[in-house]
Amino acid sequence: MAGHSQFKNIMHRKGRQDAQKSKVFGKLAREITVAAKLGTPDPAMNPRLRAAVIAARQENMPKDNIERAIKKAIGGDSETYDEIRYEGYGPGGVAIIVEALTDNRNRAASDIRSYFTRSGGNLGETGSVAFMFDRIGVIEYDRSVASDDATLDAAIEAGADDVISNESGHEIYASAENLRDVARALEAKFGEPRKAALIWKPQTMVAVDDETGEKLLKLMDLLNEHDDVQDVFANFEISDALMARLGG
Repeated sequence: MAGHSQFKNIMHRKGRQDAQKSKVFGKLAREITVAAKLGTPDPAMNPRLRAAVIAARQENMPKDNIERAIKKAIGGDSETYDEIRYEGYGPGGVAIIVEALTDNRNRAASDIRSYFTRSGGNLGETGSVAFMFDRIGVIEYDRSVASDDATLDAAIEAGADDVISNESGHEIYASAENLRDVARALEAKFGEPRKAALIWKPQTMVAVDDETGEKLLKLMDLLNEHDDVQDVFANFEISDALMARLGG
C-alpha cells in the first residue's frame, strides 16, 4: 500500500501555474458551476461539486464567489461549457492528457494543438495516450493530520487501494467508483482533505534529460495558463538537479 509518488514533481507545479488569482478563481468557478449543473447543487450529495469546492477553498476563493458559482447553475443563466479531453505527445515522446471546459471548441482545439506543435510534440486522437494512465481518485491530507501508520490504517479501513506518505503529506488512492465513499470515511476521521478528485495517474514514468524536461515544463505552463484548461497530466519525471534549479 505504500510507495513513492512518482509524478509528484509534475503535479506540484499545478498550484503555481497561473500568475493571477483572478484566472485561478475563474477556472474554479467554471468547474463549480458545471459540477452543480450536471448534478445536485448540494456538495454533500454531489462528489464532483464537493471536490470543486474543496479545491476552491484551498486557493482561498471567497465563500461568496463559491456560492455565486453554484447559484449560476441553479438559475440556469450560466454559459454552456463542453467537457473535452485532449491527448497527445510532448517533447521526448511524453504522453500528455489535457482536460478542458470550453464554450468554444474550435478555439480551444486550435490553441492547444498549436502549443503541442510549437513544443515539438503533436496532438493526437482521443484515446491515443489514455491507455497509459489509470483514471483513479486521490484524497490528499497535510502531513500533520496523522502519522504514516495511522493514515495507512484509516485508508485500509475506508477501502482505499494505495497510500503514499512523504514530506509533502499523505496521498490516498481509490478507484473512481469508490472515491466518494473513501473520501467520506476519511473526512469523518481526519476532517476535510486538501484535495479529493479524479485524476489520470501514469502507469509508468518516463525519465527525461534536462533539456527535454525544460521544454516539457514550458508546454505544461502554456497549457495550464489557457483559460479553458482545467487540468494537465503527464507521464514524465525530471531530475532533482533541474527541479532544484527551477526552484521546485
